[in-house]
Amino acid sequence: MRLWIAVHLPLLPLEVFYPNWLGNTAAVVLEHARVMAASSSAQDAGVRHGMRRGGVLALLPQAPMHDRAPEREAQTLFGAATALLQYTPQASFSDDATVLLDIGASLRLFGGIRMLCQRVRCTMHRLGLTAIISCAPTAAGAALLARHGGVRIMKKERLHQCLDRLPVSALLTVAPYLDWLEGIGCRTLSDLRRLPRAGLQRRGHTHMLDTLDCAYGNAPELHAWIEMPPTFRQRIELNERIEHADAALHTVQALLAQLCGWLSARQLAVKQVHVQLEHERGRQAVAPTAIQLALAESTWQDSHLIRLLKERLAHLEISAPIIAVVLEAAETEPMAPASDKLFPEPGGSPADYKRLLELLVARLGADKVLQASPLADYRPEQANRWVPVMATATSLDHRPLPPRPTWLLEQPVVLPLRAHRPYYGARLRPVSPPERIEAGWWNGLLVTRDYYIAEGANHCHYWIYRERIGDVDGREPHWYLHGLFG
Repeated sequence: MRLWIAVHLPLLPLEVFYPNWLGNTAAVVLEHARVMAASSSAQDAGVRHGMRRGGVLALLPQAPMHDRAPEREAQTLFGAATALLQYTPQASFSDDATVLLDIGASLRLFGGIRMLCQRVRCTMHRLGLTAIISCAPTAAGAALLARHGGVRIMKKERLHQCLDRLPVSALLTVAPYLDWLEGIGCRTLSDLRRLPRAGLQRRGHTHMLDTLDCAYGNAPELHAWIEMPPTFRQRIELNERIEHADAALHTVQALLAQLCGWLSARQLAVKQVHVQLEHERGRQAVAPTAIQLALAESTWQDSHLIRLLKERLAHLEISAPIIAVVLEAAETEPMAPASDKLFPEPGGSPADYKRLLELLVARLGADKVLQASPLADYRPEQANRWVPVMATATSLDHRPLPPRPTWLLEQPVVLPLRAHRPYYGARLRPVSPPERIEAGWWNGLLVTRDYYIAEGANHCHYWIYRERIGDVDGREPHWYLHGLFG
């Protein structure tokens, strides 16, 4: 079944400048001294689309006015479309700041049309935009309904009924002919469809009838699908300076939503993410503050990335106010689909374990979360080092070694002798042949030992060794406890 979602951004010019002020401040965006968009507070005061600057100031003398920035509007619209690509690979632009999504093949994946529309609305909210969402069997029909309130329609018969009630001004292509159509009593799309088509083609634009036929499903629709660039690097300029790094989390979330859409469209997963917090330029220029996230396992979802960046921003101290945020996907790899098992592993999957490590590194620091890394050395106390858990472990080609204890003592414990046997709570009995280790002559840390696995009266196993070279005073070599087996 072919089904479309239309996402209309009715106040895009205003939201580009002040996404957090909608409904709270009487703000107005102007183009050529005419109102293009206004906040809900300004609309409550009587400001309407198309008013002159003088009329706005008469109603709201203190209203802030801003000139339109077409480049920033286009960038915001493209960012919204990029974020929505995580729900479908087929998306296109329509007129009047509307994004069309072909979601017929995505309904089961996201739990139905209601859940999918809720996800789309949450994504727009994360971007700081107010959207009107509509669903219909045709793309043009969904766009018309989104521009006039928004409604979810699954059947074509119901679509015809809703479109028939729309005003004729809903079609953007009939704007030059509105006076003529109102003069002949044509006020709704139902009235427009009843007019003779030959007369409309002579007196109006041919594209008007084509759009009408596409909306009702009587003509095929052609779309130019949105294509993503091969690399991802997006920048959002802030509306005001931010003094604390954690206050930039909302902007970072908007960039991560766009990143997830780009990854889904390119069928990629991100391995490393770079974030730059830009500061002042000019004479008082300050170098950007860089944040690097190296993931143990690549991902294409933003929930885990948001947690990591939230921890990093909470502990980050900046030297100057932030004026812009840049996010870049530094390292990517092909997306690997998740493999669902019939019986899940207890304690979480390996991916959950790696996410936990990444969260600990982000919260405590890379130098606080360490892992063991073996070294090519036969001496037990020299055969290991501690490295950051996110570092790539070096693979060593060792010959097979005899069993090693799980608990190696930091300092060996001298064992007394009882009846010519080493004693540790009870007499220990060797249960393995000796393992001779002679190494360290090259760096002055010579080790000459014979290691044994010994068993006590409680059947616990210990790792002990005996010195092969006695003391200078001629005493017998000592026995030592060096480790305990689990």
